Amino acid sequence: MTTPGIDTPDRRGRTGLDRQGHGLDGNPRVRISDVEVLSSDWYVLRRTTFDYQHSDGHWSSEQRETYDRGDGATILLYDTERATVLLTRQFRLPAYVNGHPDGMLLETAAGLLDGDSPEEAIRREAAEETGHEVGTPEPVFAVYMSPGSVTERLHFFAAPYSAAAATGSGGGIAEEGEDITTVELPFDKALAMVRDGAIADAKTIMLLQWAALDGPFRRS
Repeated sequence: MTTPGIDTPDRRGRTGLDRQGHGLDGNPRVRISDVEVLSSDWYVLRRTTFDYQHSDGHWSSEQRETYDRGDGATILLYDTERATVLLTRQFRLPAYVNGHPDGMLLETAAGLLDGDSPEEAIRREAAEETGHEVGTPEPVFAVYMSPGSVTERLHFFAAPYSAAAATGSGGGIAEEGEDITTVELPFDKALAMVRDGAIADAKTIMLLQWAALDGPFRRS
């Protein structure tokens, strides 16, 4: 019997999805013994069994589920002359079913790498979502957003934009179900929306706070 994603290609052409983690030797207190693929419909859900050595020296057998959607990138577009930032608004089902009033989140432009470098990916996503071509974006940091269960590492960038220099209408890729609008906000208003909960997306909050503390809107 063959299994898509393991010994035959799945719908995205992947095989060997049960091998992730085997052979890791960076932490001698972790010994991975088994990786089971629970789902590989688009992203990959795995259950990994491993032995873990605790601080007092004893070993225990543990199991964890990990959700692998690939790494991603996000970018804060800013205009220091007008003191504005350019965000996106789109519907997010997971937020909607977990208490967000309408699921329409204000966010920085973002997307998965899909085989590109982080810089290439974020230039692509900025153009698709906002209609703005980005030259050389400034790397800010790369972080694990939900390390208890999601493998994704998100690469954060920032770059200036000009309202007069848009090269497209943005909006995302309609064929992929994207329906994205751009929202230009005064930077101070965006920070206030973080404080009152109107902006509730983690990556966006992180980039806005970076911009205020260390970035283009920091106060000397």
